[in-house]
Amino acid sequence: MLEFDNVSKSFWTGSHRKVILDRVSFRVELGKSLGVLAPNGTGKTTLVNMIAGLEKPDEGEIRRNCNISFPLGFMGGVVGRVSAMENSRYIAKLYGLDPDYVEAYCRWLCGLGEYFDQPLGTYSSGMRARFSFALMLALDFDIYLIDEGMPGSTDVEFNKRAGSILEERLRTTTIIIVSHQPDILEKFARQAAVLLDGHLHMFDTLEEAKQLYDYETQG
Repeated sequence: MLEFDNVSKSFWTGSHRKVILDRVSFRVELGKSLGVLAPNGTGKTTLVNMIAGLEKPDEGEIRRNCNISFPLGFMGGVVGRVSAMENSRYIAKLYGLDPDYVEAYCRWLCGLGEYFDQPLGTYSSGMRARFSFALMLALDFDIYLIDEGMPGSTDVEFNKRAGSILEERLRTTTIIIVSHQPDILEKFARQAAVLLDGHLHMFDTLEEAKQLYDYETQG
């Protein structure tokens, strides 16, 4: 279970204080994936980073009684000067997994060929996204965090392969996905929330969340 208890977070922009969360409380039970709708600029990535433990709240408490992934697309744990092969083996050891398995899984899913043995610093953004997604799926988490959906890859075969694996994971794990596009959430979540002006409005269904989101963003 993941639980936010009266959590607040804000930033000073130089001219005013931008509130991301204002005394927000919610919980995510394992087996009940959550989609969060949030307009651009409201703090989607900050929320995801707080769930992952990459950013701390100003006030309140975040309880993580489960194993939560790093956010899809987050590359802070990898080293650009070494190859995907070396990175995958190093991350596997950090999580106590078999390096041979994690390397082989990532190599297969990425489909990067000889580039898998080249430094990450030489990769395009799409190649880095493919490696990040493959690495996340190679590791075993109770909750997977996704910021804005599938990685920015133009490789059709990779997107098809990775998408089918993610759909299969939905049957055995929990996903928290944050996006400004309601149609992206439909694939992954049944219950949903809307982040507006520092408040998180929770709903039992995505359809209810979409009604509020459309009213606030299109009205």
